[in-house]
Amino acid sequence: MPAHAGDCDHCGGTGFRIRRVGDYDQATPCSCRSRARGQRQLTSARIPRRYEHCELDNYEIHNDSQAEARRRARDFAEAYPPAHRSGILFAGPCGVGKTHLAVGILRDLIQAKGVPVLFVDFRELLKEIQQTYRPENPLSADQVLRPIFAAEVLLLDDLGASKMTDWVRDTLGHIINRRYNEERITMFTTNFPDRDADGENDDTLGPATLANRIGVPLRSRLDEMCQTVEIHGPDYRRAFLRAGDRW
Repeated sequence: MPAHAGDCDHCGGTGFRIRRVGDYDQATPCSCRSRARGQRQLTSARIPRRYEHCELDNYEIHNDSQAEARRRARDFAEAYPPAHRSGILFAGPCGVGKTHLAVGILRDLIQAKGVPVLFVDFRELLKEIQQTYRPENPLSADQVLRPIFAAEVLLLDDLGASKMTDWVRDTLGHIINRRYNEERITMFTTNFPDRDADGENDDTLGPATLANRIGVPLRSRLDEMCQTVEIHGPDYRRAFLRAGDRW
């Protein structure tokens, strides 16, 4: 039953509206069924509470790059599924609203098209996989990764945020290559500038690029999987927190 009895004024919670057609009663699905399905999909998307309010309509625009980023986010959601199975990569400094836009896309895909989506914080995912190595943990790494491989649309948030050990790079490569080979749509956000790598993967070289953070081969694969949307500007999150607002 899509709703608790009595929740819907039209069907009383049965999920069907009854109307008389000639000598017979005809049952048609009530609109509350699609609303309930959308709510279940929002829950299963695992969008963190911090970002539950994020929509494309309430994204704050402070410069031209943010206006262009929201336009491209809208175009992506409206045109879904993309003709070339291409995802989207939001790149830019902290506090310019990359995750806000990405979550706004997820919400639009759920609400307008009923697309099953999944939000994954890359750092939290790594911790969850590491937990499976403990003998008392009933889950295996494969079980943790299974919904990530299967999601029709995956948002991998904060790409490159964790120190890129060989294990982290191998795990990221496994996810990216599996979804690439199965032609599943993947979105990413990253705080690292999206310029060509100009040195080895070494934090002592100065501000890292995305390419020298995750490795040139993986960055090249992202070019095949995603359109890149760069957002510029100061950290508006910090300014909003000072003002007591939410980003």
